[in-house]
Amino acid sequence: MAKVVVITGASGGIGAELARQLGARGDSLVLGARRQAELEKVADEVRAAGGKAVTVKTDVTRRGDIEKLRDAGMEAFGHIDVWVNNAGQGITRSVLDLTDEEFDSIIAVNVKSALYGMQAIVPYFKERGEGHVINVSSFLARVPIASFRSAYNAAKAALNSLTANVRMDLAKEFPNVHATVFMPGIVSTEFRNNALGGTIGNWSNIGTTAAGDSQTPEEVGTIMVQLIDNPVAELFSNPASSGIARRYYEDVAAFEKGL
Repeated sequence: MAKVVVITGASGGIGAELARQLGARGDSLVLGARRQAELEKVADEVRAAGGKAVTVKTDVTRRGDIEKLRDAGMEAFGHIDVWVNNAGQGITRSVLDLTDEEFDSIIAVNVKSALYGMQAIVPYFKERGEGHVINVSSFLARVPIASFRSAYNAAKAALNSLTANVRMDLAKEFPNVHATVFMPGIVSTEFRNNALGGTIGNWSNIGTTAAGDSQTPEEVGTIMVQLIDNPVAELFSNPASSGIARRYYEDVAAFEKGL
């Protein structure tokens, strides 16, 4: 059965690819992002593939914009099945060099935006008795292989915790309302080029042993489509990530020394 899916950060990267794949199977998309021209291009691709799409210029750091995104989806399609909090921004700055402004900005984009999304849609899902929130986090929330991402890593760790707590709140009374943490590893998108503080170039110094192989947006999008059809509590995009995370927590000191 076709679904109605809201995606933030849908103008590029993982969000755009997820929209294209869902559109190709006939789903209806509600796409939000700040870049209107790029957002419209993605919507056109969705429609050309056989799906339906509406776009809403959205600053995810504004609660009112998130609520408008929800309302636009309800108006266009009558209901919402899945909400994907995908918008995010990285940073290239060590912990001790972070400014107040940088830290606040990263928290707003990566954590508060998802909080606004959950608070906007989960009450509706509870009334409906079903629904699925997917919060796009990062492997870096679990394993500190890239300390230059500092505040981003901390923000995604906070997002993981918020998601786990809302999932626990829902579990007993609303078993069909799902909340998922989705954790991509290294993905070949323009994301790192848009990081505050610029980019460090390639990630070759991290190595595949620590992070797992890089994935394409197409690969990650395919996994997310499967996640939408089969909700779970947490999912890494890279099958190697869970084993790496397990090794990290088994002996933190030894793992970090190895890095």
